[in-house]
Amino acid sequence: MITIAGGGLAGLSSALELARAGAAVRVFEAAEEIGAGSVSRYAGGMLAPWCEAESAEEAVVTLGARAADWWAEITPVTRRGTLVLAPPRDSAELTRFARRTSGHRTLDQAAITEMEPSLAGRFARGLYFVDEAHLDPRRALRDLARAARDAGVDIELGTKAPAQVDLDCTGFAADLPDLRPVRGEMAILHCPEVEITRTLRLLHPRIPLYLVPRGQGVYMIGATMIESAATRPITLRSLTEMLSAAFTLHPGFAEASVIETGAGLRPAYPDNLPRLERHGGTLHLNGLYRHGFLLAPAMAARVTQHFFPEGSDADHRQRETA
Repeated sequence: MITIAGGGLAGLSSALELARAGAAVRVFEAAEEIGAGSVSRYAGGMLAPWCEAESAEEAVVTLGARAADWWAEITPVTRRGTLVLAPPRDSAELTRFARRTSGHRTLDQAAITEMEPSLAGRFARGLYFVDEAHLDPRRALRDLARAARDAGVDIELGTKAPAQVDLDCTGFAADLPDLRPVRGEMAILHCPEVEITRTLRLLHPRIPLYLVPRGQGVYMIGATMIESAATRPITLRSLTEMLSAAFTLHPGFAEASVIETGAGLRPAYPDNLPRLERHGGTLHLNGLYRHGFLLAPAMAARVTQHFFPEGSDADHRQRETA
């Protein structure tokens, strides 16, 4: 039996891969329901490794390249790519973004209009990352838990983990050295007047925005990465700037209803890459930063390889991964 503390994204992904490899797995989650105690509920759910390369290490692209395929076996994944845009005054930001990334093609105004008619005449140039995707984080966590249970994982909700477990995926509760909080803020809008079908990124030198469609006129917007441990609700400045950026994308967002706001702390290491390391006899998976849904599948495969290394019984090996 492999025991796991934490039934969030990292814990459930690891549990599923371990169970698929043939292990008996038990997960202890302190929250009463899936996702209630996870910062992942505030995520954008973007499976966008090539865009992330603009500010992340090459490892993010390598580890995240097959994430969409992994998730598509578990939960609905929208594969319509990512469209990166910039207002005319910030066109230099688009050029810089293009230089730092790959896997895109340049669109002119006519191509942007054909792709997203709601944006007709608003942007002269854009970058299209065709192989990127997105999912609904809250549904994905629930579906992940169901897939884990179907694979035989015992998930104990509302239960504190024992003092000693095999794998710890509890984020800040693990109190690991070098781990720091990075605050992220988001808002969910209802705006049926605007029809956007794919993830959009609006570049700005101070506060870039991403907008992720959830369907039926609902959109998630996010932007902030603040070096702060504050757990208070979203600030007025952040909300104002995000809403202003949404208005820049399309003036129809001026009539949007703000149906939810939120803020969460993402655990991150100094290099903003996740780590799998042992402390005090327990293996820890932590530091997923803003790349949780993107990197969790690859990190779960690494967890499985740790428990069932090369040369173990064939029935107890991880499945082939990229």
